[in-house]
Amino acid sequence: MEHVPPPAEELARLDRELAELDARRAQLLTRRAWLLAALRPPAPTAAPGWNPSAWGGPPAGRPGAPAQPWGYVPKQPSAPRSAQNVLLTLGGLLLTVAAVAFTLVSWGSMGIGGRSAVLAAVTLGALIAPAVLLRRGLAATAEALAALALVLTLLDVYAVHAVAAPDTDGLGFTAVASAVLAALWTAYGLALGKLRLPLPAAVVLAQWPLLFWAWAAGAPALVVGWALLATAALDGVIALRGRGPGVRVTACVGGSVMGFSALMVGLALSTTAAGPLGAVAPGALLLTAAAAALAGAWRAPKGFARTGGVVAGLAAVAAVGGVPAAALSDGWRVLAYLLCGFALAGVVRAGLPRDPARGVLAASGVVVAGALVWALPSLAAVLLGPVTLLSDVWAGSPEGFRSALGSTLPWSEPAAAPVALALVAGLLGSAYRWWPSVVRIAAPLGAREETPKPDAVSTAADAPGAAWTAPSGTGAPWYTAGGAGARRRPSGAALRGAAGAGALVLGWGALLLAGAVLDVPYAVAVAGETALVGGLLAAAVRGAGGGRGASALSVTALVAAVSGAVSVGLLSLASEGAAYAVFGALAVLFAWAAVRVEAEVPRAVFAVASVVWSTVLTGFAGRSLHLDPHEAAPLVLLVPALTVLLGARLRRNPVALPVELTGALGALVAVGLAVSDAPFLALVLALCGVLAAGAAVRPERRPVAGCLAVALFVLATWVRLAASEVSFPEAYTLPVTVPALVVGVARRRRDPEASSWTAYGPGLAATLLPSLAVAWTDTDWLRPLLLGVAALVITLLGARHRLQALLVLGGVVLALDGLHELAPYVAQVAGALPRWLPPALAGLLLLVVGATYEQRLRDARRLKDALGRMR
Repeated sequence: MEHVPPPAEELARLDRELAELDARRAQLLTRRAWLLAALRPPAPTAAPGWNPSAWGGPPAGRPGAPAQPWGYVPKQPSAPRSAQNVLLTLGGLLLTVAAVAFTLVSWGSMGIGGRSAVLAAVTLGALIAPAVLLRRGLAATAEALAALALVLTLLDVYAVHAVAAPDTDGLGFTAVASAVLAALWTAYGLALGKLRLPLPAAVVLAQWPLLFWAWAAGAPALVVGWALLATAALDGVIALRGRGPGVRVTACVGGSVMGFSALMVGLALSTTAAGPLGAVAPGALLLTAAAAALAGAWRAPKGFARTGGVVAGLAAVAAVGGVPAAALSDGWRVLAYLLCGFALAGVVRAGLPRDPARGVLAASGVVVAGALVWALPSLAAVLLGPVTLLSDVWAGSPEGFRSALGSTLPWSEPAAAPVALALVAGLLGSAYRWWPSVVRIAAPLGAREETPKPDAVSTAADAPGAAWTAPSGTGAPWYTAGGAGARRRPSGAALRGAAGAGALVLGWGALLLAGAVLDVPYAVAVAGETALVGGLLAAAVRGAGGGRGASALSVTALVAAVSGAVSVGLLSLASEGAAYAVFGALAVLFAWAAVRVEAEVPRAVFAVASVVWSTVLTGFAGRSLHLDPHEAAPLVLLVPALTVLLGARLRRNPVALPVELTGALGALVAVGLAVSDAPFLALVLALCGVLAAGAAVRPERRPVAGCLAVALFVLATWVRLAASEVSFPEAYTLPVTVPALVVGVARRRRDPEASSWTAYGPGLAATLLPSLAVAWTDTDWLRPLLLGVAALVITLLGARHRLQALLVLGGVVLALDGLHELAPYVAQVAGALPRWLPPALAGLLLLVVGATYEQRLRDARRLKDALGRMR
């Protein structure tokens, strides 16, 4: 009979064979090309300098050499440029070292005439030699001597200051010298245009005159900032109009460093100003820097233009916002900068080029994001502060909201945090509401091929299914809903949905923070947060009400509702009445949301959350009745019982499984509560078995729930026997085992295909496992002997009749029983052996197993297959 593989396996095999055929075809084509080149007649003798391959002919090889494939170009020996560069570099370095040594060591042994002659001769020779070398085509040598001349001029400056003008101010002399050297090397580089070093060196030297002049004059920090800014502006001009990439890159780096330093000086002076008048002068510096950056961005390439726009926008915000911020307290200064950041959004109407305008708009976003980050710790304190109430549940209602948070955060500083969140939320909400107008205004900032059409993005973000499901037939993710799925960037609908989601979250956070800042009464805070959760649930249900899914706004509302429910639930733990009211309201609200929503994913989330809140309520009931944890465990099982009934009502509804699994977790919590008391644990396990048996009535739950029910009943029996200190469990287990085996035999006769685990497993486990547990603590020999004989018989019966349950259970019990009997002798022998012998034997065993690993693996697979064929 021919074996027909599954379609997936056959497809993978065909793909491998096709790949092998493609690889073999490529090899054959390469060999064919080489053979064609070998059979082609040799080309005529070429004239000196003629390259056959350049004209399409085959390469001429040496006599007797094998022919090469057509199109082969022999590798020509490259000019030894690397060796030449190494030699020139070493030579220039040695000359530089010699010049430094001469200036520092031998300078004082010569008279003034000799010194002047040596300086003039060596420097002049080093400056003239590159011009001569360039005329002879020795550019690399000329570059090396130009580098030597640069070092010599620096040494000359040092020598002049040390001998001719030792009493002059070092900083002032350095400022003048760097300006003179910058002018000299600029002229020298322009005169010898083929040299690449002089002009970048002149740019580097031009960075220091103004800075050292201000430093030497003892100027205030503001003047130093202006000097840095003027230097950065000069660098910007050079970067835009300089000759060669080396000059432009050097100027760009220098301008970035100097400009950043000037901005830091201005920002530090603006933020530490004593009043609005004191912030005007630093603001002027920052505004000038912004104008310079924007002017550079106007003519710069794309990437630099955007960066310049960002710098200009941030500098403008720091300049304008610093003046009113100096008149405000620390907690309110962020609002001044935030409002200026909002004002930057007006760049869309300023007529700037696209890239600088995008940069300024990005700066506005950075300012807004900074304000949100500043408010984030306060919001986190409000949401996570009630966690401290877990250590003292129902200690009593606090007076105000802040005292319930248990946070040491100084609430006077973040007083403006809710205002900042509300402002940003209002801006995003306005953008969401009037999105077509926003798109129309911002259209000039978009790329030509990416400019959205206002009439195409009116209400796409609100369409059901925009977040949980992709557009029909496209396979695109949710963020491309309403836009072209081929574009990697989010579409207009996705951006609008993000704006609405941000407005929702920030508005919710603003309300929470406002309650904490105002320190509203505890009851008002609890009621307000619960009402906010209800509003978020309503928004989530409304957004997902179309039946296919939920919008981005609905997803955000769902997440915020769950987070808010957890926060208000923790907050309510301070008072018993508040805890009952809040968790009862949460259970009802989430159940209502699960009933009203039509999308599967949010419905499952709402239903699961409702089950969790209801389970917490049952735990509160046990605490109110002053029950111990193990005594309250049966009460916790009320919710799992309701989930079983609800699952039977829902049947194959997709929400049924999450609800039942959540109820099972509640049952697990009940088991954990009852662990401290064995009789209650047996009771809880038996009740859990009843619930599992009730779930097993349904055919779709029977395979898992049936086995779980049997295991729970057996485990409850064992726990009950252990709690009663029964020394002969067989008297209780054998009356269960015998009828169970009889029922199993009848089941197998009626259905020969039934599994042996279903027919015989529960009955055998009911006696074998408790007996094994008692035998391990029994010092007598009779029980282990009888148990071993019974396990041996069961194992042989399983092997004879090919019954997996009998073979596995009997074999495991027999092995453990034998290990129990051999354990004292093994311990005695191990104590008599040298300590090095067990590790040596273990290592030898590992070596043997490793050497025969493949064979052991095949044996294990055969054993697995043999067990799998058993019933």
